[in-house]
Amino acid sequence: MSMKATLTAGVALAVLAAPAMAQNVKIGLVTTLSGPGAGLGVDIKDGFELAVKLNGGKLGGKTIDLMTADDQQKPDVTQQAVEKLVKRDNVDFLTGIVFSNLMLAVGQAVFDSKTFYVSTNAGPSEYAGAQCNPYFFNAAWQNDNLHEAMGQHVQSKGVKKVALLAPNYPAGKDSLNGFKRFYKGQVVDEIYTQLGQLDYAAEIAQIQASGADAVFMFLPGGMGISFIKQYGSAGLLKTLPLFVPGFSADEDVLRGLSGTETGIMNSTHWALELDNAQNKKFVEEFQKAYNRKPSLYASQGYDAALLIGSAIQSVPDLKDKAAVQKALEAAKFDSVRGKMAFNTNHYPIQDYYLREVVKGADGKLTNKLVGPIFKDHKDAYAVNCKMASAG
Repeated sequence: MSMKATLTAGVALAVLAAPAMAQNVKIGLVTTLSGPGAGLGVDIKDGFELAVKLNGGKLGGKTIDLMTADDQQKPDVTQQAVEKLVKRDNVDFLTGIVFSNLMLAVGQAVFDSKTFYVSTNAGPSEYAGAQCNPYFFNAAWQNDNLHEAMGQHVQSKGVKKVALLAPNYPAGKDSLNGFKRFYKGQVVDEIYTQLGQLDYAAEIAQIQASGADAVFMFLPGGMGISFIKQYGSAGLLKTLPLFVPGFSADEDVLRGLSGTETGIMNSTHWALELDNAQNKKFVEEFQKAYNRKPSLYASQGYDAALLIGSAIQSVPDLKDKAAVQKALEAAKFDSVRGKMAFNTNHYPIQDYYLREVVKGADGKLTNKLVGPIFKDHKDAYAVNCKMASAG
């Protein structure tokens, strides 16, 4: 494989490709590679590329031409990148978007082009319910799910009053709705911040004045790093327990902290210690390739590649859209999370777990698997989905 770079419509594209051949499968990976959310996109990209590399540059027995674009966390840039990949490059699959507002900005254009989109993260409620689409599959989760799991855990701990914090964008609103779906105590404050915000002094003061017994926060990437640092500096980690979804206390976040922020409880559908052969291989090979522990985002990129590979292997002609849809729905691949199946809306049915931030044997922060929260959990929106057939 060789890496080539081109510049089109202001979007930097990196092409991981074997020599062009008729049987090659083209995959467009548009993700966030710059700005506060860059760590998330880099992990998705690295996880996806690792799966291709470990399969000898192939997925499903076919050589992969992987074209990667930086969406810069901007809707217009994302639209330009997707338009190029669909109209000029004629990709067979699209993947990679981190943020749901970007997914919603390009979704209809992707579906109109009859290009299958396999999400490595963004799981907006719109595409889980009445707007479900035969060309959209989420290999990760539905936006509410990790938050539902933490809502269930906080409820089980008997916490009476909580303050909630999330960015003001679709996934942020889904996150707090998910938490409240299972937490039945009193929400004393519900705070929405700017997407990409890094200074939380005002919000922390508001939380302190709220009378909350605990805080539930969803801030991915650099936002989460900044908040946890400032929350810890205010001395609140020891006095006001912080509960978060896995994304807000994942390896990419922990690498940016001071090393003292232990005890944060977080919910997840994947963990480093999950005891299955695919996960053990993934964790070992990721650390070998990139010299760091994989994050939840990296696991989702890896699984998305394997899912696409399972469809490629099952369908001789990818122009047969109905056959591709059926192959993706079957999800015949070994996931790093273990058991996983698609619901009727193309979102996962899977287990969710509790993790705790601890100091590892190397003295660095990491996550320790505590135990299950949900078994075979489904999202709340599938009942509103009337899935059509591709073609």
